Amino acid sequence: MSKNDEYWDIEIGPKPRLFSLGLREVWNYRDLLLLLVRRDVVAMYKQTILGPIWFFIQPLLTTVVFTLIFGNLAKLSTNGIPPFLFYLSGQILWLFFAENVQKTSGTFVGNATLFGKVYFPRLVVPMAAIAAGSLKLVIQFLVFIVALFIYGYASYINWTAALFPLWIIIAGMIALGAGILISSLTTRYRDLMFLVGVGLQLLMYVSPVIWPLSQTSGWSKYLLLSNPMTPLIEAFRFGFTGQGVFNWLYLAYSFAFGFLLLIAAMWNFQRVEKRFMDTV
Repeated sequence: MSKNDEYWDIEIGPKPRLFSLGLREVWNYRDLLLLLVRRDVVAMYKQTILGPIWFFIQPLLTTVVFTLIFGNLAKLSTNGIPPFLFYLSGQILWLFFAENVQKTSGTFVGNATLFGKVYFPRLVVPMAAIAAGSLKLVIQFLVFIVALFIYGYASYINWTAALFPLWIIIAGMIALGAGILISSLTTRYRDLMFLVGVGLQLLMYVSPVIWPLSQTSGWSKYLLLSNPMTPLIEAFRFGFTGQGVFNWLYLAYSFAFGFLLLIAAMWNFQRVEKRFMDTV
């Protein structure tokens, strides 16, 4: 066999550095991704008494507290929507976003032991967290649909409700992008781990979870619109209750923000993972 006829099973060569996101490799490890999704779902409430019932209880308890504090005591406007339904509609996408940011932001620090033992695409871990969060979102969405029928708002559902899967995708992009960007930074700056929860809590007050966008004006309106989750929550509320702001320009901003953030975060994530074991 001549040199030109040699056949190699594996060729090792340098990877292109610019925009090398490794998505093909993630796809090759899709079985591992599904396994991690199952692990996250099972482990979430494994040692709890109520188990998966917490999927239903968590948004309901939060909504009851918001209804008592902001609806009954503060008397904030809900655009004519029953307060319980208004705050529940704001919680659906917000909880999905906030919980996934928290989970993915600890990717490197929380899985350092696993990463140090075996190789696999590190992006599989935060993507699995997002997928597991999507399953929880579906369950909580069913709770919201039941509430719509109880309050007699099922007839207010309009054609924009069919775009709900798109809002999930955009919210997932924003959460994944923010989470893995923070996880890359926490390998050097552990303080960020303590600031994530506080930051998300503050960000919630700069969103229409508590008050509707239509009741704001001037600088406060632009402050709410600067939050890329605002157009998504408003569009969701409009699609299922008929009250809210549905604006394609605002939604385009959310998509562009999420897409650019995700690309930048994934690129930085791939760059940091090559040396994170030296700093974590």
